[in-house]
Amino acid sequence: MSPDRAVLERALDRGEEEGGSVEFKERLTENLHLSEGRLESLAAQLRHRVLSGDGEATYVVGVTDDGGLAGISPTEFSESMDVLSLLAEEAGAHIEEVQTWGVDGVAEETPAATDDADAPDGIVGVATIREGAVLEDDDHIVVGTAGHVDHGKSTLVGSLVTGEADDGEGTTRGFLDVQPHEVERGLSADLSYGVYGFDDDGPVRMDNPHRKTDRARVVEESDRLVSFVDTVGHEPWLRTTIRGLVGQKLDYGLLTVAADDGVTDTTREHLGILLATDLPTIVAITKADIVTEERAAEVEREVERALREVDKTPLRVDRHGVRAAIEEISETVVPVLTTSAVTQAGLDDLDAMFEALPKTTGEVGEFRMYIDRTYNVQGVGAVASGTIKAGEVEAGDELLLGPMQDGAFREVEVRSIEMHYHRVDEAKAGRIVGIALKGVREADIERGMVLLPRDADPTPVREFEAEVMVLNHPTRIGDGYEPVIHLETISEAGVFHPEGGQLLPGDAGQTRVRFKFRSYLVEEGQKFVFREGRSKGVGTVTDVTPAE
Repeated sequence: MSPDRAVLERALDRGEEEGGSVEFKERLTENLHLSEGRLESLAAQLRHRVLSGDGEATYVVGVTDDGGLAGISPTEFSESMDVLSLLAEEAGAHIEEVQTWGVDGVAEETPAATDDADAPDGIVGVATIREGAVLEDDDHIVVGTAGHVDHGKSTLVGSLVTGEADDGEGTTRGFLDVQPHEVERGLSADLSYGVYGFDDDGPVRMDNPHRKTDRARVVEESDRLVSFVDTVGHEPWLRTTIRGLVGQKLDYGLLTVAADDGVTDTTREHLGILLATDLPTIVAITKADIVTEERAAEVEREVERALREVDKTPLRVDRHGVRAAIEEISETVVPVLTTSAVTQAGLDDLDAMFEALPKTTGEVGEFRMYIDRTYNVQGVGAVASGTIKAGEVEAGDELLLGPMQDGAFREVEVRSIEMHYHRVDEAKAGRIVGIALKGVREADIERGMVLLPRDADPTPVREFEAEVMVLNHPTRIGDGYEPVIHLETISEAGVFHPEGGQLLPGDAGQTRVRFKFRSYLVEEGQKFVFREGRSKGVGTVTDVTPAE
């Protein structure tokens, strides 16, 4: 028996006890269960279930009153979850997680109608309801870390989210490195994530970040959340680092510089990527406990010189204070502070900054979301995940998806929306969400595609003009240079045709860029990173040309 199936079996075995926290429903409908008087009654029932379960209730949907597996269609299940989400909101709770199973039930939709030839006849789902409302956007900031390998990124974040001091051997790094070979080698090889929060009494930290329930506790107890996207410092995984810094829609960057090593070429590259994307950034000088005060001061001066070389103004937190750093941090002003995960020096200042810094991501305008990941949920179908770039989206919205391989956009419908396991009715700019889509197979969705309103009139772009700066290249960049372009969640080979025929290391200039294989939705003003071997650079789209 799989672990997921065991969840369903346990819920069924517990049964719908009198006064208990488990509720059986075959289906929920808007017309019946949200009618006047019924909504209040069902919300009160849900509240009672949550209180009976010490803040958590379980709703099993797609079953009979006695727990028999009935199975309902994807449309019925989606409507049931939307109704349950509204009932939970009315009761001061939220859907934390939904798991689904296919059963041999009788469904109104045929398998073809679900865009999945292997779709089950019916769906049974287990929804976990947890007390407390989902945090508003302004109460959640996302911070991306960067820096040279072994400069203490993961260790610093591990100490922040747990409040534990490191032992000098990187033990707190283990809270973020999830692959066995990462723990063994002490090197991160993929994006990892950490979260902590704040309430009226100060930081709310995790006891064991590897436990999903512990992360849920932090979300539940916090009035403000700080999520970290911990990137990779080792050169072979630069592509993963760029994906973390460019495609995740961060609010702030946190660049680490080890006091024993100082500013390296990788430090400069990561700094260039952070600042070229206009991301407000903090520089934390780490490992202060293993160097002399004179060496720490020398590295502070190195960092200040590196910032001034790229026309940024360093702001020493120990000299000007945390309040000044919070008020002055911007695309041009970069706070700098000295820290140690072992002695925890400087971590209180970082706490104070993360507690007060405002959210920066999210644009006004019509809904727009670039797709970062896709997956298939049994009985629900294709799900597209990403960060909403602008506007907002609601369950039931009709959208456009594309461009497809041929440059066309496909009409799709939003079945449902989830955010960190929470079922929500709507989501707005800055939120990382998974959107279940009706009208498309998961196999037809690719990273780099975009979701737009149905009435949008998008023009796919195969070529565009850009202002670029070469950060690192062993020789000149000539006509026909082919780097990989990282723009939003797009990661595609492109061909450069520089104005004047060439670009030299350190040069800034104009170039025409043509995607090598297909077109994407690209807009003026978007920032991008390009790389090829050890050469890297940054750019800004200045003009777009329709696909041929």
